[in-house]
Amino acid sequence: MRSVTAAAGAAAVLAGLISAAGPASAADTAACRPAVELLPALPGLSGGAVAGFGTGGLVVGESGDRPAYWTGAEHTVHAVPLPAGFDRGSVKAVSAKGLMVGTAVRGSDHTSVAFTHQLGSAASEAITEPSSPYGEVAVDVNESGRVVAADHGVAKEWVNGKVVRELPVPADAIAGSKVVSLNGINKRGDIVGTVSGSYFDAENDIQVTKTFPVVWPAGGGYAPYSLEVWNGYHHSFATIGRDIDDRGRVVGLEDYYYRNDPRLTPAVWKKPYDALPVDPGRVAGYGHLEFNGSSPTTNVAVGTATEFEESFASYYQAVYWSGKGAPQVLPAPAGAPGAVPLTRAFAATDDDRVGGTVNDRETRAGSAVIWTCASRQAYVPQK
Repeated sequence: MRSVTAAAGAAAVLAGLISAAGPASAADTAACRPAVELLPALPGLSGGAVAGFGTGGLVVGESGDRPAYWTGAEHTVHAVPLPAGFDRGSVKAVSAKGLMVGTAVRGSDHTSVAFTHQLGSAASEAITEPSSPYGEVAVDVNESGRVVAADHGVAKEWVNGKVVRELPVPADAIAGSKVVSLNGINKRGDIVGTVSGSYFDAENDIQVTKTFPVVWPAGGGYAPYSLEVWNGYHHSFATIGRDIDDRGRVVGLEDYYYRNDPRLTPAVWKKPYDALPVDPGRVAGYGHLEFNGSSPTTNVAVGTATEFEESFASYYQAVYWSGKGAPQVLPAPAGAPGAVPLTRAFAATDDDRVGGTVNDRETRAGSAVIWTCASRQAYVPQK
């Protein structure tokens, strides 16, 4: 049982974070100092990733394979308790008032759940039923504390721990379609997720499959938007929306895999969602690119450029895209493990920070990482 002193200390930390300033102004951004910061790991663990940013310097993600968050200028690391019965996990996002959301995995049967954790609380709470073995669960929270996740094909939104609405599958989805993930929710409450369906077309003797992004407008008063895709109706193609910014722009990718021939193509959709996605191009030296996250209002998208060898991701590097021109890459930090460090980017802020991970190509040892003044560090690599 947690003591009163511990509870008071946690409450003080929370109050300090909430009362601190939010995203920096344009003037603050102009004065920022470019750096690549390696974040400390929890005791006895190594590796990690930054998945999201909160107010007052709060950073969330994972350390090793445990959910974690970091506070202060020195990025002091703290463990997040896992839901009962689960032994691995990650924090994916955090609200302005310290409500964290994440995913947890149970090693005994390889099932996953989405969970919530309020900063300062002694426990975390699972909000979905365990997935099928090795199934993935996506979850997000916006700054006001609205939580979204898909629970066995049913897309749900929670407020204050209670389900306030279930999101319908679009009317134009093919037979058998279900919501397979909810990946993002913006400040207004617009939600992006992915719907997938499959059926056998006996007349043409083929299996028809379509996996595509959907945007559900805030409040539930309007029908969802089925976003256009370049290729559909075959199981080799899955088009995924990974994030939605405060202007409604969606970033993600088309994921193609057939006969050991993978292809990752970046995709960007804008309102009114009546056109095919835009492909901003690749990074020199890498044949593939995916977007994982975006800044709320500054039009930045971040992700990973990948080069495959024999269908395996052999080289990859964190990507920064300003919304114009060609995507660029972010540098590996000085002192990063390995001769050829591997980096990925997952989250971006309006004050020009990017969060991700760096790993050693041989041992995969690594660290959670933050790029500050990311736009000043991004560059076009030589072929």
